[in-house]
Amino acid sequence: MSQHTTQYVFNSKEDYNITLDNMSREFEERWNHQTQSPYTNLENYITRAVLGNGSFGTVMLVREKGGKNYYAAKMMSKEDLVRLKQVAHVHNEKHVLNAARFPFLIYLVDSTKCFDYLYLILPLVNGGELFSYHRRVRKFNEKHARFYAAQVALALEYMHRMHLMYRDLKPENILLDQRGYIKITDFGFTKRVDGRTSTLCGTPEYLAPEIVQLRPYNKSVDWWAFGILVYEFVAGRSPFAIHNRDVILMYSKICVCDYKMPSYFTAQLRSLIESLMQVDTTKRLGNSNEGASDVKGHPWFQGVDWFGILNQEVTAPYLPTVSGAEDLSNFENFEFKDRYKSRINRHPELFANF
Repeated sequence: MSQHTTQYVFNSKEDYNITLDNMSREFEERWNHQTQSPYTNLENYITRAVLGNGSFGTVMLVREKGGKNYYAAKMMSKEDLVRLKQVAHVHNEKHVLNAARFPFLIYLVDSTKCFDYLYLILPLVNGGELFSYHRRVRKFNEKHARFYAAQVALALEYMHRMHLMYRDLKPENILLDQRGYIKITDFGFTKRVDGRTSTLCGTPEYLAPEIVQLRPYNKSVDWWAFGILVYEFVAGRSPFAIHNRDVILMYSKICVCDYKMPSYFTAQLRSLIESLMQVDTTKRLGNSNEGASDVKGHPWFQGVDWFGILNQEVTAPYLPTVSGAEDLSNFENFEFKDRYKSRINRHPELFANF
């Protein structure tokens, strides 16, 4: 199992930039020290339930054999990964999960594989998806939204300092823990890059104009998506949502930033969203040399106890009801699906370094 579980206590008397520099050095060590997963299947774990199904895999609740620790096991079919051209993404996800350590990011506990499947063993975060909670209450007030937005901003600041471009920010990729704090998950689209890239990937409603237009882009696409996320928190809908889900029409609106601002947004919130959702990237908040500091310094975040958030000392506005590790009431019900088993190792050359 991974031993990289450094726990930080963030000291408000120390320069946070120095703390990030120290974290960057530790990240670099882990990034350069990647190990291959053993062919042990899930023999060290007992599968208890299915937490979710996605395009590229299934997430299961597992318990360590001979122990009391519970984890989330992300199981991915090699055949599906090859067919859907996700081989590079899954290698990248494991790489990022193994190297990144931050309070609001999920991390890798263990990994394993068999002839048919790859497995990522992750900490169990069983407060449910932020998406499900948001859908249930429909809208957050601005104070409530600010609590989650502050954590996301800190997480993006960390990732960008590690030269990571996230590229898939949305409520579905944010989990809540028992204390009501967030954990960002799913790093399949995350890419380590110093400058620009041009891959078309992400979720349509959250794509920045430069991605839609197939132009080279940098980490500021995450700040565009952050603006959409904050808008959605308070409005209860995406600014570019189209009723008939006409993606081409949606893209045309994104490219000219054609959306309506709800009248009940405060002036500070309007200013934040307008500053983040700038088609001209030179004017986009977060895209200067100061990066996340400019975002955190925006008037909408005035009064936020950043170190209190980092150390999780601020009381969350919502505490998920969780009675224990096997309490899955915050997740939808999913049935087990039979797993096929091969007698031959599928695509061993493609997944040798996983």
